[in-house]
Amino acid sequence: MKTFIIDDDPISSFLTETVLSMEEFSQNIVTFSSAEESLNFLSEDMEANVPEVIFLDLNMPTMNGWQFLQALSPHENTISKNCSIFILTSSIDSSEQKLAQEHTVVKGFISKPITEEHIHSIKQHLSRVA
Repeated sequence: MKTFIIDDDPISSFLTETVLSMEEFSQNIVTFSSAEESLNFLSEDMEANVPEVIFLDLNMPTMNGWQFLQALSPHENTISKNCSIFILTSSIDSSEQKLAQEHTVVKGFISKPITEEHIHSIKQHLSRVA
């Protein structure tokens, strides 16, 4: 399974990647420090480059998580067939949780840091949709 972590905070990315590795969540974890970088990579070949899971931070400079989701919206059919996006944020704003539900490709809203329990829940979700 291919997994993307999109987060401008290197410590948060490292912790997320560490937990994913400890839980043997994914064999292929790619970390992007900006939403633009990941969007450029995806745009090169949307079908081939879309991972099964994206962990997306919301609060990033230049392009935030909401803008990233908006930029993906024309490709939502392609992405939603193969990919589940989980918002991974330090925000606890309930309005952001509601806004996340408006994006069909977003399958969950997780407060940082990610835990073993989150990983188990995500694995259950993925096994149901497989």
